[in-house]
Amino acid sequence: MLVVSPDNLPRTFEELLGPALVGALDRLDVHSRRVFAGRMPGERRSKSRGQSVEFDDYREYTPGDDLRHLDWNVFARFDKFVVKLFREDRDLSVRVVLDATGSMLAGEPCKLVTAARLAAAVGYIGLMKQNRVSVSVLTHDGVVGLSPMRGRRSVQRMGAFLLEVIDDAARGASGSGGGEGFNAGLTRIASDRLAGQGMVFLISDLMVREGWAAGLDALSAARGFDTAVLQVLSPDELDPALAMERGFAGDLRLTDVESGRGAEVTVSPQMLKRYRARLGQFLGRVERDCHVRGMLHRVVSSDADVGGLITGELRRRGLFV
Repeated sequence: MLVVSPDNLPRTFEELLGPALVGALDRLDVHSRRVFAGRMPGERRSKSRGQSVEFDDYREYTPGDDLRHLDWNVFARFDKFVVKLFREDRDLSVRVVLDATGSMLAGEPCKLVTAARLAAAVGYIGLMKQNRVSVSVLTHDGVVGLSPMRGRRSVQRMGAFLLEVIDDAARGASGSGGGEGFNAGLTRIASDRLAGQGMVFLISDLMVREGWAAGLDALSAARGFDTAVLQVLSPDELDPALAMERGFAGDLRLTDVESGRGAEVTVSPQMLKRYRARLGQFLGRVERDCHVRGMLHRVVSSDADVGGLITGELRRRGLFV
């Protein structure tokens, strides 16, 4: 796949999301299949019981309970001490992990741009619903990111950061890397308890030379994470016949944007057949690795309509409500 030209990258938040997409996202909230106790008040209804104004249930009084929560009407009727329980609203931690290594710059449309749009959309939903949102970016040099944020005032900050990530990745696309690596980066993110428990959205093509299992293991072992893996691939990667139609055929010399290594290849129908077989094995392995760790996995084409994806399939699969 060809690396995107820096001239084709979004330069403003409006180019990254756009008003039509923002309007669709305003009606959504991030949803987790698990229940997490947040650290700050938010708009999320938690199953934990606290001291908010909404009554939830009764339980028998035990020594040490706050006497202000005794229900004297119940005592007068049944000669029994019970305390009131209240439903407590808690916020949800939303962690967005974006892969910005060299392979993500490939494709038409560019995988990194689509991935950044997904990251911006997820972050926008979380911020507008008063949840804690953090953004971590995997680069060749290590992990960079934004510490937990809350509220609509952080939207522009997040957008500016993601635009900078895209620009920096494009400028460094010819580098050979050498940073801490994909799995080490995920391990470091998983060990960071500052952002709290909650949803993790890993957005990557998962084209990792050393494999991805160790990184997924780190997220799984950390507990307190409900992880969704959104694997972004370009249309040409999903169907290389599209590239052949544009003249990407014959004897070629390709350079690995991650390692800088070159290879001589002959693009032919036989080679495409072997490629499709390996692609099926690759995607099947990712799907199985996510499934056994309780993670949701979805392949996303880089030409996908991000708004339709989020409001449609991802919402039906329970990631958004």
